[in-house]
Amino acid sequence: MNLNRALFWDVDFDQLDWEKYAHWVIVRVFERGDVEDIRQVRRHYGDAEVKQALTKTKWLPLNIIYLACAVLDNNLTDYRCYREAQSNPQHWIY
Repeated sequence: MNLNRALFWDVDFDQLDWEKYAHWVIVRVFERGDVEDIRQVRRHYGDAEVKQALTKTKWLPLNIIYLACAVLDNNLTDYRCYREAQSNPQHWIY
């Protein structure tokens, strides 16, 4: 896979097991990568595995959830992190 090495600054990029840590790689690329990085991940893992990783993750920023919905053509309520955030509302900011 031809990804930006800077996305994985905290691990040894050359020793990274792409299949063993697929869930982590997919989430990391969607959070921090650009459009080309996301395309590379979708080509490598396929949309089904990308969708599974993103919908089951415990936390994603809201803007990344919206991006994933647009890219993968699914609903906000499909994402575990979105459903859990809705059931635990934040305090209002005055």
